[in-house]
Amino acid sequence: MRQLLVQVPRGYGQQVLDIANACKGANLAQFDATGNDQLLDVVIVHVSNGKVEELLEKLEPLPNLHITLLPRGVIALQPPASEAPQQVKNVEARSPIEIFLSGLQSVGSWKGFLGYAAAAGVVVWIGLFTNTSYLLVAAMLIAPFAGPAMNAAIATARGDGQLLKQSLLRYFSALAVTITVAGALSLILQQEVVTSSMNATSTVSAVAVLLPLIAGAAGALNLVQSERSSLVSGAAVGMLVAASLAPPAGVVGMAGAMGRWDMALNGVFVLLLQLVGINLSASLMFRTYGLTAQGTRYKRGKRWVFPVVLAATVLLLLSLLTWQFSTSPELQRSSREQRATAQIQKVVNDSGLANLVEANVHFPPANIKGQNTLLGTVYVQRQAGVSQSSEEIRSRLTSTIQTQLLEQGFNVTPLIDVSVLEAPQ
Repeated sequence: MRQLLVQVPRGYGQQVLDIANACKGANLAQFDATGNDQLLDVVIVHVSNGKVEELLEKLEPLPNLHITLLPRGVIALQPPASEAPQQVKNVEARSPIEIFLSGLQSVGSWKGFLGYAAAAGVVVWIGLFTNTSYLLVAAMLIAPFAGPAMNAAIATARGDGQLLKQSLLRYFSALAVTITVAGALSLILQQEVVTSSMNATSTVSAVAVLLPLIAGAAGALNLVQSERSSLVSGAAVGMLVAASLAPPAGVVGMAGAMGRWDMALNGVFVLLLQLVGINLSASLMFRTYGLTAQGTRYKRGKRWVFPVVLAATVLLLLSLLTWQFSTSPELQRSSREQRATAQIQKVVNDSGLANLVEANVHFPPANIKGQNTLLGTVYVQRQAGVSQSSEEIRSRLTSTIQTQLLEQGFNVTPLIDVSVLEAPQ
């Protein structure tokens, strides 16, 4: 429930009360006040979130209307006292005008915004350079990417081209600052070795598109839900959005400074995929909750903008997915590693020579020109009754695994090391 303070010229207070009653207002109160140059009626109104926009629309014809909307939820209790539990359970989603205005409020403060982007660049560089996972989490918390991404979705749902331009400008400006800071630190400290965290971050999965789709829907849901009905904090949702943005942005800067353009390109792909996926799912979620091109105190939206931007978003998403699945295995390495592990397990189990103990498969950071190196370290244990020597088992399994991976079209150069372990006698 929201509280509004409505100021109107003296004599119009009763009309405000009547309109508030029609919108099922609660705990209404009117009192006389004196403004800068006239006598006023001030009315305190409490209405449910879903009625805020309807109330504003009905109040609009009143002359010299001033409204103060408190953005925090309130609990309006009414007699009888026994119905208090039922009264506090009536929690609704935020009104569309409140969602839109809160988005507009966040478009500003460039110094602070870019300052957070630079701080995120420093923290994410330290985390990637030292392989410190908790610093990557810290970078996700302070990276300011979630705000512009969600505002772009609000602008898409509202059909607001001006807000969309501002949101995209802020999004790419923040990314540019983070990338530049990370790249500058790598240049200053003359980094030459790709760390394991950089390699892991630049490894893209075939299902990478699911993360931005879920992040966009979760972010929009958090913004439309009343703070008393949301089970997840805004910081947690913002971290979910930034989780797939801050580390890749750091990798782009660091890899670019080292001349590893293959890793930088993977990072750019991830950054574009996040923006497009978030915008698609979040804008659809906002439309579901009533954000449209025109509304109370909002006439800037154009109805044609939403379908046009949505179609462009879908087209760009399909283009990115086509790029991903047409360049194998560069943008599918994580999934390829899982599939290769499954193939190794199948080969060992079908060999009749040994049992699989463990298989570690990954694409190494080192870049050998002209090949996609897939490194596999396989540990097996000789099966009971097998008479072949350890070297013969190793040789046969290595050859069979490499042949299997090549025949399955992995488009890699498999470098497999098989170790035969012996159980104690």
